[in-house]
Amino acid sequence: MRNAFAEEITRLAGEDEKVVLLSGDIGNRLFDQYKEAAPERFYNCGVAEANMIGMAAGLAMNGFRPVCYTIAPFITYRCMEQIRIDLCYHDQPVVVVGTGSGLAYASLGTTHHSCEEMGMLRLLPGMTVLAPADALEVRALLKASLRHDGPVYMRIGKKNEPLVHDEEPVLEIGRAVTLREGKGVCLLNTGTTLPRVLEASDLLKAEGVEAEVLHFPTVKPLDIDALERAAENCGLFVTVEEHSVLGGFGGSVAEWLGGRLDKRPRLERVGAADEFIHETCEQETAMEKFGLTGRAIAERVKAAV
Repeated sequence: MRNAFAEEITRLAGEDEKVVLLSGDIGNRLFDQYKEAAPERFYNCGVAEANMIGMAAGLAMNGFRPVCYTIAPFITYRCMEQIRIDLCYHDQPVVVVGTGSGLAYASLGTTHHSCEEMGMLRLLPGMTVLAPADALEVRALLKASLRHDGPVYMRIGKKNEPLVHDEEPVLEIGRAVTLREGKGVCLLNTGTTLPRVLEASDLLKAEGVEAEVLHFPTVKPLDIDALERAAENCGLFVTVEEHSVLGGFGGSVAEWLGGRLDKRPRLERVGAADEFIHETCEQETAMEKFGLTGRAIAERVKAAV
């Protein structure tokens, strides 16, 4: 996904002289082509991520379209005040991209995990929160973000995430995508867990459960219309995300559900538990720990049914 981002931001910078890329001491080789194409519109801000957000706000106030990029925990947790005041309070069109989101950097320990940042950022007024599923969605949503009036946070994976789509999808900020029709059960996904959700759907189908699969590339604003339509046919919603079950995508759906007069559907949330992982491990091991595998999701659905 990060390679797709680098290629797409380079292409977009070639089309629009207002696009500026700011990096937080990462991606020097990754952005070699960008620096060749637009050397005067690339800033390596070093390990000063909060300052990078302030720089981006200033650039945006002067008519540029800045994109800030570095590892997800460093561009969010370290910068909450600057994102809140410099970007959101002033409603500046800055795109903040966090790479290696969720548990992608599990092998580097808890300092590099980002399982709470999506929930934190969606609380900020005016902030749009995006979570693409694959490299093709990264390209589509980056284009949409640079057309958007206001701050955007996009969390992406690291590398080697499987493609879900055969070609670049047409995505609209704030709109969910129905990938599979079903009845009774709806699997609601955001971000890079989508291949695991599709695997769970296949496993359930083999046992006679036709689950609808509804993918949300946008976490905020949440597509309420899509939820309402799905609720007409499904008595069980299961949200899946590589993020804490508190405050993120599942939390958003729970808030919507809590405001309905009809309390159906029932809701199960699959994601990272409200705890830290105190050992280093590979991403797959961390995902297994939190039940974020196709088989574990399918078993969770069967238990709930």
